[in-house]
Amino acid sequence: MIRIRNLTKKFGELYAVKNLNMDIGAGEIFGFIGPNGAGKTTTIRMLSTLLDPDEGTAWIDGYCIQTHQEEVRRKIGYMPDYFGVYEGVTVWEYLEFFARAYKVPAKERNKIIDGCMALTDFTKLSSKLVSTLSKGMTQRLCLAKTLLHDPKVLILDEPASGLDPRARIEIRTLLKELSRMGKTIFLSSHILTELADVVDSIGILEKGSMVVNGNLEAISKAISSSSSSFTIFLSLFQGQKKEQAKELLEKFPNILKIEIQGDRLEIQYAGKEEEIYQILKHLTNHDIPITGMSREEKNLEDIFMQLTKGEVS
Repeated sequence: MIRIRNLTKKFGELYAVKNLNMDIGAGEIFGFIGPNGAGKTTTIRMLSTLLDPDEGTAWIDGYCIQTHQEEVRRKIGYMPDYFGVYEGVTVWEYLEFFARAYKVPAKERNKIIDGCMALTDFTKLSSKLVSTLSKGMTQRLCLAKTLLHDPKVLILDEPASGLDPRARIEIRTLLKELSRMGKTIFLSSHILTELADVVDSIGILEKGSMVVNGNLEAISKAISSSSSSFTIFLSLFQGQKKEQAKELLEKFPNILKIEIQGDRLEIQYAGKEEEIYQILKHLTNHDIPITGMSREEKNLEDIFMQLTKGEVS
């Protein structure tokens, strides 16, 4: 649905985006991540046909962002990180204005507005003045406006920025629903914990260049497997014999470090994954009551911190 090849943008001698390449499939939620100044908004503006690239290009649903801009604009719904609203109008009037701007046919306009309001939970607020809406409600209203022309692709720049926890949950739930409806979502955000719960794939940008992109789970596994050691957790029944268990493992092969955390042991292990059973066997042979074992998985914050240096263009 989105295909990007060698996309590049310079401001003077400074590369804001350099040789960006990626593919995003239909119905996918893609998380675009990077520190401030990494080039995320510049990329988004190019994809939205608001800024021309200096080199390379991109296609959205088969249409080139340079040679078929009108077709691209009909395919996308762009929600910037900052937007203004017309404070002297109601929710309905605001949406009707943009429905006319999107050239939604008059016969279908009311039905489409009603549908967008229902999806974003504005049905009972149609007569409410936009100026009285909270930040979270304003974000949802902008998203409703973005959906009026039924775009295939949503490009959302920091949609959860500045929202309280409840509003963030509401936005996240709405994004999942839009994905189920077949929308492709290109989502930029600094809130990594929020992204991890909703995205299918990620791209991490730093100094205008792509550090890594692909399926989130696959990237996590690749990083974990490339590490020389990893952490495993052993749960003990009511924390019994934890000191004895620690003592038994302190000189065990490939164990770098052991800490007692409540009723479990946190073990830094540098051996092969298929040999972990030997740890369990050693402990059970000494009547240590093990009730569970798990391996620490890399989350999105871990991946981001491991792969980036905090540099900007």
